Amino acid sequence: MNDTHTFSATAGRQVLSVRGLSKSFTLYTQGGTTIHAFSDLNLDLREGECLALHGPSGAGKSTLLRSLYANYKPCAGSILVNHDALRVDMVTASPRTVLAVRHSTMGYVSQFLRVLPRVSSLDIVAERLTIHGEDEQSAREKAGELLARLRIPKELWSLAPATFSGGEQQRVNIARGFIRRYPILLLDEPTASLDAANRKTVVALIAEAKKAGTAIVGIFHDEAVRDAVADRVYELRPQDARASV
Repeated sequence: MNDTHTFSATAGRQVLSVRGLSKSFTLYTQGGTTIHAFSDLNLDLREGECLALHGPSGAGKSTLLRSLYANYKPCAGSILVNHDALRVDMVTASPRTVLAVRHSTMGYVSQFLRVLPRVSSLDIVAERLTIHGEDEQSAREKAGELLARLRIPKELWSLAPATFSGGEQQRVNIARGFIRRYPILLLDEPTASLDAANRKTVVALIAEAKKAGTAIVGIFHDEAVRDAVADRVYELRPQDARASV
């Protein structure tokens, strides 16, 4: 595993550091077979840069992203995140601390929109601001501006996105992730379901976030998008021996 490309000229202080990270899955229903996702992984991330995870299917890209967000617990190693005035290890942090990091320091845009049913698209996006104390009217105005920028028709803003197309749901998801500036933002194929015009909008949103100092780790299967946003590419390769008993 290695980095290619160079640091962004505007990259600032280090905000995330991964050392000796390893992750395996034991399949108890398959005779205790162990699947090795990755081992002894090291990387650093700085303010204002975008690190793209790249590699073939099965190389561990999504597993790494979920480990950074503490959805998966690694088997070894550390994930040190600058949070407020602290340096938090997401591998050993308590659930309360993980939630605090997610609340104010680390955002995550997954491939799928998971929200409460019957909540309008506008409120889903605005909620990311109101939970941090912003006035509801101001938050809804900003949410509407971002939904319009992502070409979600205004007549859909008051509707829950459960019946939206996959691309429309993904754009609501993107708006929710970008409406507030997080110091660190994780992106899991944010343009996978989007047309060319909306891909360009997402590229612009990423550029704006980087300029504001957000550090980004992302998976971008679209080569043109990856080339447009990434300051570095981190190559992951499947383990030589992925399964053992």
